[in-house]
Amino acid sequence: MAETLGFFQAWLRSPLRVAAIAPSGRALARLITSEISPDIGPVIELGPGTGAFTRALIARGVRPADLALIEFGSEFAVALQARFPAARTLWMDAARLDTVELFGGAPAGAVVSGLPLLSITPRKVRAILMGAFGKMRPEGAFYQFTYGPRCPVPPRLLAPLGLEAERIGGTLANLPPAAVYRIRRSTVQARDRSELPGL
Repeated sequence: MAETLGFFQAWLRSPLRVAAIAPSGRALARLITSEISPDIGPVIELGPGTGAFTRALIARGVRPADLALIEFGSEFAVALQARFPAARTLWMDAARLDTVELFGGAPAGAVVSGLPLLSITPRKVRAILMGAFGKMRPEGAFYQFTYGPRCPVPPRLLAPLGLEAERIGGTLANLPPAAVYRIRRSTVQARDRSELPGL
């Protein structure tokens, strides 16, 4: 209850940044982490908030030491550090991900995003995606949830980066109902990354 109240207070202070009045529910946390296993390698989480997805990742066997938590909200970052001391929590803008070294330079296997991409400018979304894919193995995936009817990153942003999105599921057991998309490098890019910009 205290966690939900804190989340709601953060939303009142900055509704565009938080973009939800309550933390993500367990059903959504299970869905967005459903393809992640301990052998996938390190995982980067963007906008973990109160740690709903973080707990789901740990429950799936990901070691806290293999987690990098990127949080812009100072109140959330402090709480995350206290709750998950073995994980690396960074208080920073996710659009600056390319400026930090994570996991000793080892590539991540996945990125799990709780960011409200629909309320972020296209230029910043592009920077977030470029930073995330720059930190991942070629086969790595970026998982993003949305409350809307389609992927929050439109094809006009994905295509120039050589990326494609696929809906992996939805849940009504969340407030509000949500869907999850997997964003990956396209098959064209997998064949020849050198022909595509930015990644």
